[in-house]
Amino acid sequence: MVHLQAHGPTGRRDNPRHSKHAGKRTCLDFERTLIRSVGRMTTTLITGANKGLGFETARRLVAAGHTVYVGSRDPGRGRRAAERLGARAVRLDVTDDGSVAAAAATIEADGGLDVLVNNAGIQVELGTDGAAAVTADMMRETFDTNVFGTVRVLHAFLPLLRRSPAPVVVNVSSGLASFTRVTTRGGPGYAYPGVAYPASKAAVNMVTVQFAKAFPAMRINAVEPGYTSTDLNHHGGHQTVEEGAEIIVRMAQVTADGPTGGYFDAHGTLPW
Repeated sequence: MVHLQAHGPTGRRDNPRHSKHAGKRTCLDFERTLIRSVGRMTTTLITGANKGLGFETARRLVAAGHTVYVGSRDPGRGRRAAERLGARAVRLDVTDDGSVAAAAATIEADGGLDVLVNNAGIQVELGTDGAAAVTADMMRETFDTNVFGTVRVLHAFLPLLRRSPAPVVVNVSSGLASFTRVTTRGGPGYAYPGVAYPASKAAVNMVTVQFAKAFPAMRINAVEPGYTSTDLNHHGGHQTVEEGAEIIVRMAQVTADGPTGGYFDAHGTLPW
C-alpha cells in the first residue's frame, strides 16, 4: 500500500501512468484494501444521500453490513430513501450550521461515527457560457455547498471521528479538479468551460490534503466518481451510478493501513 500513500506536495505519490504495470498494481492494492475491511462493520454518514451517487453508495454499504445514515436536507426524501435502503435518516443541510450541529448531536447520541462521506454537491453553471457567464454570486453559491459545506461537516463531526478506532473521510471530488487534466489538450476535462464547479472541487482536494496531514490517524481521501448520470449534470453522464459509486464505496471501507491524503478514481491515483 505504500505507493498509494499521498501526503501532499512533500510526500511521495507514485503515478500509475509511469509504467505499464503500475495501473494493474494499484487496482490490486485497492482490492486488497477492500477485502481486508470486510470484517470491520462501521457507522457511516453520507451527505446528499437521498438520490444519485449518495443513494447508491448507501445501498452498497448497507448491503455489506454497515450502519448508514442517509443525510438529506429534505427530511421527507431522506426518510423515504432510508426506508428503501434499510438505513437511518438524518436531516442535514450542509449549508446550515444549525442543521449540521443537530445532525452531529443525533449521531453522537446514537453511538458515534466511523466514516464520513462528503457527497453533497451542486453545479449551478451547467449550460452557461462558462467563464463569460460566471458571476461572483455563482461562485459563492457553488462554494457554499461544495467547499464550505464540506468543511462545515468535517468540523462538526471531527470529535466523533477522532473517537473511532479507524476513522475514514471520503470527499467526493471530480476529475475537473485536476489541474493536469484541465490543462492537457485533448485530455478529459480540457473542453469543460465552467469555472465555479472545477474551482470548488480543486478547493476540496486541497482541503483533503491539509486535513489528512493534520490528522494522520485518519484516512482522508478525495475521489473522482467519473462522468456519472445524475441530477448534477442533468443525467448527461455516460456512467451509471453503480459504476460511479464504486470508488466511493471502496475508499469508505479502507482500513488504518490504507492510503490517506490521496486523489483517486476507480483505476488508481489521479494527477493533481
